[in-house]
Amino acid sequence: MPESFPEFLKYPFVWGLALGLLFYVFSLINHYKTKRDYSRFQKHLSDKLELEAKGFENIRKDKENLIKETENLRLKVAQLTERPENRIHRDIETMVRAEKRMMINAPGFAAAWETAKAEAIRELEEEERGKSVPKRLFTKLFGGRETYEDEPRQMLTDPNAVAGEHDPEQDKPAGA
Repeated sequence: MPESFPEFLKYPFVWGLALGLLFYVFSLINHYKTKRDYSRFQKHLSDKLELEAKGFENIRKDKENLIKETENLRLKVAQLTERPENRIHRDIETMVRAEKRMMINAPGFAAAWETAKAEAIRELEEEERGKSVPKRLFTKLFGGRETYEDEPRQMLTDPNAVAGEHDPEQDKPAGA
């Protein structure tokens, strides 16, 4: 064994051992850094998966609630549509849409329809202003058959009235 430390450093084995220990220390430091990063990434991944699972669960619950709400609204719309006052509005909307289709599809219909509609509007405005007595009043007071001009109005006021199903018994005066 050498007697002094500087003589000890002259051996190549000592240099190899020192370099090996140095590399071992660096590798241990890097190993612990990598291990720490790996555990941090694992925790980050588990947190991310947990948050996504909660998000998916919330989305699933929202979807179920929206499905239930949609079904409830659909049922409510169906119930409201069946009410008599809303049924009249639906019938009017049906007639307006049918009128638009007829004006597009039937070339001779548009002019005659617009004329008839303008006359009906003029008559209703005169009745509302009091310049003429309502035709409905005369037909109810004095009896007699309602004209074909009054049938659409009857269909709007009577939800049971259907075109072509006119009951002649309704037209007879009360004493007849």
